[in-house]
Amino acid sequence: MAREERIIVALDVNDMDEVEKLVDKLRPVIKIFKIGSQLFTSCGIQAMDVIRRKGCKVFLDLKYHDIPDIVMKASRAAVRQNIHMFTVHALGGLTMMEKALQAAKEESARLNIRRPIILGVTILTSFDKKDMQSVGISGTVDEEVIKLVKLCEKAGLDGIVASPQELPKIRKIVKEDFLIVTPGIRPAWSQKSDQKRIATPKEAIDMGANYLVIGRPIKDETDPKAAAERIIEEIKG
Repeated sequence: MAREERIIVALDVNDMDEVEKLVDKLRPVIKIFKIGSQLFTSCGIQAMDVIRRKGCKVFLDLKYHDIPDIVMKASRAAVRQNIHMFTVHALGGLTMMEKALQAAKEESARLNIRRPIILGVTILTSFDKKDMQSVGISGTVDEEVIKLVKLCEKAGLDGIVASPQELPKIRKIVKEDFLIVTPGIRPAWSQKSDQKRIATPKEAIDMGANYLVIGRPIKDETDPKAAAERIIEEIKG
């Protein structure tokens, strides 16, 4: 996998002008762009169209978490958008994740297109032990992440989303081709912001991440392309 294909830029913006500008600036060096709740709520379908039209791939990060029937329908709808990958929330449970995968397989076969990569979101990078306890989870972050990783693998998902801090432990228990997408990436020269379980790009790759999700350290820079190139060089080490 080329280094630039390992970086997913999070388009956490509000309107199509910003999407167009960022994708135009970054597409020479970035091939995958993430659409999360903020952008999707503002102009999701348009944003996906623009990314695809400019020759790039869409990572739809809506963390589907609902009853299995609803998630199945959402999964089918995601497939119809011809995206590269999308997320479900592992806390939705085994049946929900299995149904999401089943629906994606069926819809992809019906349309004769490649099935999107499906990832299970474990514990958000903004969470620490105190946050876990506040929602009734008594174990440590590591313990809960490992439980959810095993559940995602059992459901047949292609991989998971997890913070850099859990990477070494996850890599020890999953198959070699199980994908790990890692947010919470902060180059040494950027600010930490609100994420608590973070790492530099090179640290995350060295610990076993397949893809790095990076937002503010690229999109908020005066020259986003130069920032992305700097991170690619940092990964080279």
